[in-house]
Formats: sequence, C-alpha cells, structure tokens
Amino acid sequence: MEQEYWKWPESSWTSKEIDWKSAKAVTAGVDVGTTGTQAAIMCDEKLFGYANIHTGGSFKKSAKIAVEKAMGASGMALTDIRGIMGTGAGGRNVEFAGGFMDGVRCQGRGARFLYGPEVHTVVDLGGQSCTAIRLYDWDRVWDFMMNDKCATGIGRNIEFMCDMLQVPIQEIGPMSLEVETDPEPVATSCYCFADTETMGLFGRPEYRSAPLTENEVYAKYLFAVAWRCLSTIGKLQPMDVGDIRIHYPELGFTGGLAKNPGITKRIERELKITALTSEYDPQLAGAIGAALLAPAETDRRQRQ
Repeated sequence: MEQEYWKWPESSWTSKEIDWKSAKAVTAGVDVGTTGTQAAIMCDEKLFGYANIHTGGSFKKSAKIAVEKAMGASGMALTDIRGIMGTGAGGRNVEFAGGFMDGVRCQGRGARFLYGPEVHTVVDLGGQSCTAIRLYDWDRVWDFMMNDKCATGIGRNIEFMCDMLQVPIQEIGPMSLEVETDPEPVATSCYCFADTETMGLFGRPEYRSAPLTENEVYAKYLFAVAWRCLSTIGKLQPMDVGDIRIHYPELGFTGGLAKNPGITKRIERELKITALTSEYDPQLAGAIGAALLAPAETDRRQRQ
C-alpha cells in the first residue's frame, strides 16, 4: 500500500473508569472540520470518550463514525446523550445534533478545559484557517480575529506539501527545527507562492555553491506559515481596555497544526512566550467545547 505522507494517525479512547449510566449530564460535541472530525463525550463535564478521524467525502458520515468511536464498547447509544452540539465547517451537517455553535466559542471553552484558567489567548490552527481568540477570566470570548483572504488552507496546504515532498506530516515539524540558524521564510503573502518557492528551492542554480539542506527548506516553509499566523494574532485588541484589565495572555494552541512544533515553536519564539501544555490532544478542543456548551444551549431552546 502506498504511504500517505499527509495523514496524522487517527485515534479514539473511551473511559473504563467513568460510569456513564450514573452521570447526571451526558453531553457530546462534534467538530466537523475540512480535514479532520473530532467527537467528544462528557459525563458531568469529565471527558468520557473521544475520537479523532479524517473527514471523508461526507460530513454526515464522518460525524456519525466519530461519535460511534467515542462511545466505544461502553454500551452507550445516541439516545443516552442529553445534548449534542455540532461545530466546525461541517457542523451543521451533524443530523443527530440538537444545535450548532460557532467554532470561536467552542475553541475558547475547549481550550479552558485543556489548559485551565491560565489560558487567555487561544490560537486555533486548523485545516482551513487560523483564528486568534482572547478570553475573559470567566470563559467568555472577549475578542477574536480570523485569517484574511490569502491565509486559508494552512493545515490542508501542509498536508499537500508533505505528499509532494514525501515527508511524513508528523516529521516535517521536528525536522525543520534541526537547523543551526532559522533561514528567512519563503513567501508570506500567499500560500500558492510559498508552495511554488519551496518546491523551487530544491536544486536551484543560485544554491548550488551553498545548497540548502532538506531541513532548511522545511524551516523556510514552516516559518512562512508561522509568520502568517503571527499576523492574525497581532490584530487582536490590546489587553487593557478602559477599566477592564485581563491577566497576562498565557497562550494555548488548538487545532491540528498545534501538533506541529515547526509552527508552534516559531510562534512562541517570535512572541517571546512559552505556550501552555496539556495531556489532551489539542485537536479535541472544539469538540470538547461544544460538548461543554451543549447543555446550556439545549436548555435555552427548550425554554423558547
């Protein structure tokens, strides 16, 4: 079977310690993205199960498969889940969900679960977009900024490049950090230009006397991705506005690219900050946030 360099490994887990039948509230969130779909099941706001799979040709099918994998062999059925919330690019296609919630709120709430109350700035690095989010102390979104027109497709674009370069997506980030000095990035204005320039770096005449190593090419490419993300983060409002003072913006990454140190470490370096860490997969933040927000949304609609 031909190797698929672009794919992150799929994963799923179901708790054997939590008795979901005795839980007061069982909720689920399904984050259907353009490249990956995640489902999270919460029992009394504790993570009971999750699944992280590749989004196939059908948003509806991917959502169903993800939830089934998250339930595992626990004996749980969809009817046992009190509230189900969809989010993400395909979140409105989750047929069994009770509602839909925007990704900004879900990523912010999920980041608080992953990183705790210390996180105040969340950078969601997704398959099609980069979103910078700033949170109040009380889990509400204070400000957010999304990428502009030429920054779409960041995660998918890296998948494409990994296939073109035939380097596993899990390895390109660490390899890009194995350089003595970080070289200047390739084009930062457009990913199409960045792709073309990156591919052209292999064997270009001007580099024959002092050729770039393979790792240096990866460094130039991922530095450009990080630079575009930095421009989005930089558009957030200052932390002090009027009489409101927010704590120092401890940083937490979410999304699939949060697992790529070639991007996250360069963002940390430029911001002169060390990001928070979590025992959970950062790609689960949106689904976890949707699950945690599901009860309130479900109750609100029932009251209406």
